[in-house]
Amino acid sequence: MEFDLCDIIFYLKMGLLSGSKASNSVTLCFKIPYYTQWGQHLLVCGSEPVLGAWNVKRGLLLKPSHQGDELIWSGSVTVPAGFSFVYNYYVVDDEKNVLRWESGKKRTMPLPKGIPNGQLVELHDLWQTGSDDLPLRSAFKDVIFRISGTGRIKKLESSESVQNQFGSDCSVTVQFRICCPNIDEDTSIYVVGSPSNLGRWKVEDGLKLVYAGDSVWLAETVMGKDDMPIKYRYCKVDKAKNLALETGANREFHVEFSGNQPKYIVRSDGLMREMPWRGAGVAIPMFSVRSEADLGVGEFLDLKLLVDWAVKSGFHLVQLLPINDTSVHGMWWDSYPYSSLSVFALHPLYLRVQALSKNIPDDIMQEIQQAKEKLDGKAVDYDATMATKLSIAKKIFSREKDVIFKSSSYQSFFSENQEWLKPYAAFCFLRDFFETSDHSQWGTFSTFSKDKLEKLTSEDSLHQDIIRFHYYIQYHLHMQLSEAADYARKEGVVLKGDLPIGVDRNSVDTWVYPTLFRMNTSTGAPPDYFDKNGQNWGFPTYNWEEMSKDNYAWWRARLTQMAKYFTAYRIDHILGFFRIWELPDHAVTGLCGKFRPSIPLSQEELEREGIWDFKRLSEPYINQQLLQEKFEASWTIIASTFLNEFQKGRYEFKEDCNTEKKIASKLKAFLETSLFQESEEQLRRKLFDILQNVALLRDPEDPKKFYPRFNIEDTSSFNDLDEHSKNVLKRLYYDYYFQRQESLWRQNALKTLPVLLNSSDMLACGEDLGLIPSCVHPVMQELGLIGLRIQRMPNEPGLEFGIPSQYSYMTVCAPSCHDCSTLRAWWEEDEDRRRRFFSAVVGSDMLPPDRCTPEIVEFVLRQHVEAPSMWAIFPLQDLLALKEEYMTRPAVEETINDPTNPKHYWRYRVHVTMESLLSDKELILSIKSLVAGSGRSCPSQDDKDNEFMLGQPSVEPAANAKASAAAAAAAAAATTAVIGRSPNVIPGKEAVVAVQ
Repeated sequence: MEFDLCDIIFYLKMGLLSGSKASNSVTLCFKIPYYTQWGQHLLVCGSEPVLGAWNVKRGLLLKPSHQGDELIWSGSVTVPAGFSFVYNYYVVDDEKNVLRWESGKKRTMPLPKGIPNGQLVELHDLWQTGSDDLPLRSAFKDVIFRISGTGRIKKLESSESVQNQFGSDCSVTVQFRICCPNIDEDTSIYVVGSPSNLGRWKVEDGLKLVYAGDSVWLAETVMGKDDMPIKYRYCKVDKAKNLALETGANREFHVEFSGNQPKYIVRSDGLMREMPWRGAGVAIPMFSVRSEADLGVGEFLDLKLLVDWAVKSGFHLVQLLPINDTSVHGMWWDSYPYSSLSVFALHPLYLRVQALSKNIPDDIMQEIQQAKEKLDGKAVDYDATMATKLSIAKKIFSREKDVIFKSSSYQSFFSENQEWLKPYAAFCFLRDFFETSDHSQWGTFSTFSKDKLEKLTSEDSLHQDIIRFHYYIQYHLHMQLSEAADYARKEGVVLKGDLPIGVDRNSVDTWVYPTLFRMNTSTGAPPDYFDKNGQNWGFPTYNWEEMSKDNYAWWRARLTQMAKYFTAYRIDHILGFFRIWELPDHAVTGLCGKFRPSIPLSQEELEREGIWDFKRLSEPYINQQLLQEKFEASWTIIASTFLNEFQKGRYEFKEDCNTEKKIASKLKAFLETSLFQESEEQLRRKLFDILQNVALLRDPEDPKKFYPRFNIEDTSSFNDLDEHSKNVLKRLYYDYYFQRQESLWRQNALKTLPVLLNSSDMLACGEDLGLIPSCVHPVMQELGLIGLRIQRMPNEPGLEFGIPSQYSYMTVCAPSCHDCSTLRAWWEEDEDRRRRFFSAVVGSDMLPPDRCTPEIVEFVLRQHVEAPSMWAIFPLQDLLALKEEYMTRPAVEETINDPTNPKHYWRYRVHVTMESLLSDKELILSIKSLVAGSGRSCPSQDDKDNEFMLGQPSVEPAANAKASAAAAAAAAAATTAVIGRSPNVIPGKEAVVAVQ
């Protein structure tokens, strides 16, 4: 055996090398069941040199053996008695390269004291999947499973350590360990089983566990040869002696007493097996909330009212759109919440100016009141609301600034946030000074440096108050949002935020960290349900290679900041962490892009297939026939203005209009002096069509690499080719989009997504809509990421409408979302589709009603609350449609976003105040009945909060019980079938979230 310096130091320290002072030692054996594929191995790596000191290449390689139906991996090392260490398991290849690793926190194991010298200790572990870690995320641990009141589970203190029991040579001491995050006060956990020490299945005689912290319960007892094999289960017992036995098959293990059996066994049994926890929530943008106190827009402090309403309605979750500052343009374009000016700063739009001070003078209070009345419109007036709030805030700031800046609360905030706060404030000052957010126009300040920043933000600068005003606003936004977030936690409501996929190219982040972004590109999505021409969001794509150099510090800081307020979050366009749809910065639409990263078609590869005319294939294929089809009699005017005829009947775009942005600019100028019946938008679309009439896209950074244009068969550039070329390009198209990238995209996601997940304790949900690579769902399952299911956008091929009863447990289900029309608008906008839905989903051959009646809404909502999905989250607009009173507004006005319009005005406001909704007993009872009747968990309420329910007709108990049982059974079946324990399925060990 060879040792390096670290090994020698460790072993000398522990007294385990010959010649050193003798020390008691034990043999430590790791055992874990796991099914591998050919060429895969299991390895344990840990904090100490004997386990590799977190260098996987030096970890302990385990050996497989079959035990019944299981493949058990095991390996041993010699360690000192009382050895304490941290470790995890890894799947590696023959060269010890990591292929997969466990999710969740690292395992911690202090060996018990008193084990006789030379004895064998076995650790019986189970692989930790991503879903195993979910109940330990803050959404569950600190909110839903949080024990209210003053009572707390008493943790086992070190002075009260489990009494180590070591029997005779014919016995073994077994420690039972179970993780149970969801447990009420005055409830105990027992292990019961076949041996007498486990009560022979009688709970009153079973082994009671003690709480060891971090949701782990444990106890130990001595077992003898006659007790084998040991069969057992865990159970909960409350103070009323009610028993809740864990689900699934009996747990079982066997010890061979052959003289070298282990002296001590630690059975780490993972999560307690219970029915899958299921909950419901409401989704609404912050700006859409309306209250009696707000000033023209929803404000952070309004979240307390929304939380109250959620609790009364049976919801455990409130979901928001992004709330970061988007003040790039200084106009209503900034209403787009996904185009961040800063990924750390909060939006001043959501500030409650009345809460800035307790000593606001009467004249300012009167101004606030007048502004409230003026801005209390049907929709958000973004420009007026922002201007009004900042104007009033400046007046209060001039009176209060000295008091605030001297306060310990502010000084603590500034100290914790100055790394992003100072660049943000400096950026806002420079933006206003230069009257543009385009930092390339800022002269000497175009390039960020810390020296320049310190001069701008120094206390003796001439514009100190302007800079400090932005500090002041961010401080109060932080305080107001923190107050609302703390309130939500206390009430058992998860506050779910939104992590945008991009940042604005003229943002603080691209100014301070320019190397993290590919500024000559743009982010979007290929054609999909939302837009047949694709989407171009305008954000620069990420330079992942540069980000990896500091282990994605920028991302980790984002998540850390977000976790100050939220306990769950939605990863916007999670597909972008596998691959992003990258467009040139001169593109307007999202059609002519390529995936990054991706393996392109090489010139050599194409030439081998007989494809050689790359100029013809990669430049717009424009002939007279195409122009006549598009522009009819006007084709000659269009041709002479925008095109050159480079050969008889073949055309190319002129230099000043050979990109989408150039075409848009030239067309606008052309129409100012021309008379055309067609609109500018129609002409622009037709010009874009002929510009996009290519079969291949040439890589701008390597002219010998090509990418098939999306929907290649829709182009005449493709259809005018010979049959051989068409067959080759069709095959390569399919290969590029659906085959050759899968391994690359999986590897890319496994580099980036774990960093996000490990940066905070928040529960993560991924928006996995659109063109979904086959590697996406397995990776999300492996990492414990919850997906999204929208009924009108099914993932399953061949389905027009999703079937909620068949959704997997690890999903959020919803009838609609902010990127599409509401349920009511969707129902009413397409008669033929409405009939198909009524036939396929409702199961009726009758003509459906033209209007989306409350009965239709209730049917669809019930489908979703009864689905196996972990979460059913409903847009507030869909919930309000349960009552005719709230359906007077045209349905189309309730749509939040139109993805086909890049300049959409995000301004929808609920037309009823939260105070009114809180007093609407009928609506609340209707929603609560749906949620509770489905078997989903509801927040507990004090008696005083339930007074309005007294005297109201209750939900039929029998119907409730039947629905709850059916929904719970469906959830359990979906969990077992879909989550399992991929890639290893261990009998009796389901990876589910604990149920209350």
